[in-house]
Amino acid sequence: MPIDALLLKEEGAALSRRIKDLTPQILAWYDGAARVLPWRQNPRPYPVWLSEIMLQQTRVEAVIPYFHRFLAALPEIADLAACPEEKLLKLWEGLGYYNRVRNLQKAARTVMAEYGGRLPDTEAELKKLPGIGDYTAAAIASIAYGRPAAAVDGNVLRVVTRILASRGDILSPAVKKAVTALVREMIPPERPGDFTQAMMEIGATVCLPNGAPLCGQCPLREECLANRHGLTGEIPVKAEKKARRVEQRTLFAVLSQGRLLLHRRPAKGLLAGLWELPGLAGRLDQAAALARLEKLGFEVERITPLPAAQHIFTHIQWEMTGYLAEAASPLPLEGCVWVLPEELEHSYALPSAFLPYARLLPRHSAPPEKI
Repeated sequence: MPIDALLLKEEGAALSRRIKDLTPQILAWYDGAARVLPWRQNPRPYPVWLSEIMLQQTRVEAVIPYFHRFLAALPEIADLAACPEEKLLKLWEGLGYYNRVRNLQKAARTVMAEYGGRLPDTEAELKKLPGIGDYTAAAIASIAYGRPAAAVDGNVLRVVTRILASRGDILSPAVKKAVTALVREMIPPERPGDFTQAMMEIGATVCLPNGAPLCGQCPLREECLANRHGLTGEIPVKAEKKARRVEQRTLFAVLSQGRLLLHRRPAKGLLAGLWELPGLAGRLDQAAALARLEKLGFEVERITPLPAAQHIFTHIQWEMTGYLAEAASPLPLEGCVWVLPEELEHSYALPSAFLPYARLLPRHSAPPEKI
């Protein structure tokens, strides 16, 4: 090992031994710099839980209006447990990753049936509920119940590995385990919830995941070895992800007598059980698209291309070709419904992958040229 790398490793080991000494600086910074967020005002267990589920893979700015709307509609765990699925999915529409809200409801029903309507207050019991893993359980336990639980997510992994200039792969279970052990040492018994939020806040607003971190604003800038040695662009280290699979899709916005055709996706797989604009794999030109609709039995009066669109899932990228088709009559099809515009607005949740086309529909009030 080169001498400079060896010295840096020794520095990191020394800092890790006294890492709990950094806690007062972190809390002092949080007291003055923390964002005002709705779930922080009154950290009751249910809102804290809801916020943590919503914030998975979603930015804070995007979550806030959903959080308010969801709590207004379903203010207690009992309301969530009893909510009809279509209403639940509509409340979640646009947030994506719909398994999150389905697991949220499954967990709420378990809480009502097995815990007397009270969300458990320990990590071990919380992790028994659907959709709650190590991080979420620790976050709820610390923030809502004041437990000394180490909540370690991507933000915290980034902050700690930069502080220590660690080149361990943050996607590695061993690295996460080591960071969790260090974070556990840092938790102040009197303010575990504030500490959990402070670490996440530094990662989200200062020790940024994309682009240069704002080291000048960081309470740990003097101790941070990555900052001191100019390594913030190299740390954290992540194993390279597999490239997304690109799929071509052709989608149909079929209108008839003022109604739009929706199709229910299969119960398993991508976007399981959700409504979609009907379509198929592959890219069809306009003639082939028309032939496909006619083969299904539609008497198509007009068809016009819609702009190409793209949607990125975690592991898949859809490249979409769309067509607006006006049919003479609403043909009944298995697994499909014909909905009015107001029903689409208020009752049927349409995943964001299809929204680029759904949003275009009002613009086609004047009929396209007849083919």
